[in-house]
Amino acid sequence: MSLTRAKTHLAAYGREGDVMEFAQSSATVELAAQAVGCEPARIAKTLSFEAGERVALVVCAGDARIANPKFKAAFGRKPRMLPADEAEGRIGHAVGGVCPFGVNEGCDVFLDESLRRFDTVYPACGTASSAIAVTPDDLAALTPGSTWVDVCKLPE
Repeated sequence: MSLTRAKTHLAAYGREGDVMEFAQSSATVELAAQAVGCEPARIAKTLSFEAGERVALVVCAGDARIANPKFKAAFGRKPRMLPADEAEGRIGHAVGGVCPFGVNEGCDVFLDESLRRFDTVYPACGTASSAIAVTPDDLAALTPGSTWVDVCKLPE
């Protein structure tokens, strides 16, 4: 169902045929990098945070981590991850396949600046065994209403 939701969303942009499906799991950054054949940093992971009645989906580079002070400055609250058992119901995608495509009402998508250092990134497409290759600008175009933020830190 989640793959269908993501593909339906991407079909509006003529990109549903670009979705890659894998025989193996791509549920973690490391597994996704192996499945895609890229460095883990290029995996565009989607982290879900509680934002009152809404959900904030932050798409960031695979090697990035949320920087609490930056997050609080951007969102006016400390980061609190959405409990895994609430993800599918509130977002429309289960943990391991959470992506910014075809999400439920009540979800706001934020793209972290950590993605801009790459020409191509690989977000999931609704399942723990799917991805799509996009440029950061394409990702923004494929997620209308998304906002660029700087809420992550990179490894030193």
